[in-house]
Amino acid sequence: MEMDVLPSQDIQKAWARLVRAAEFARASVERDLKDAGFPPLAWYDVLLELDREPEGGLRPLEIERRILMAQYNMSRLIDRLVREGLVSREPCAEDGRGSVIRITRKGRDLRGAMWPVYAAAIQRHVGDKLGEAQAEGLADLLVCLMPADQKKPIPLR
Repeated sequence: MEMDVLPSQDIQKAWARLVRAAEFARASVERDLKDAGFPPLAWYDVLLELDREPEGGLRPLEIERRILMAQYNMSRLIDRLVREGLVSREPCAEDGRGSVIRITRKGRDLRGAMWPVYAAAIQRHVGDKLGEAQAEGLADLLVCLMPADQKKPIPLR
């Protein structure tokens, strides 16, 4: 890639609006969860990924890849989830130094309790501002920016 090629004004504007809109929507959802007495959205994301697994377990690196969180943040988050009894950390059979994180019943219950608030927040901060055709068009546009292995829609519930 050539370093002297600059993005057009329209590309710069699209980038700035994409980042601002994503940050605003995420912060608004986080605030709604907090106001309802729930932990941050990252907790939901981890619990969701673990709950989707047939055995309920993933290696920390697998969780990190799925939710796009830096490793040092993931370690601290998993420690908090373990302390709260929402997940368990077990030795990995394939790698004695590694661990497998499994969701607990308490973790499943918390994720289930968070979903109605999360869903309402998505509707309030995104759905109420877009018509169905606009939402579909936006989803189609955004998929162009995603890596190929993440283009498949994943339900949040």
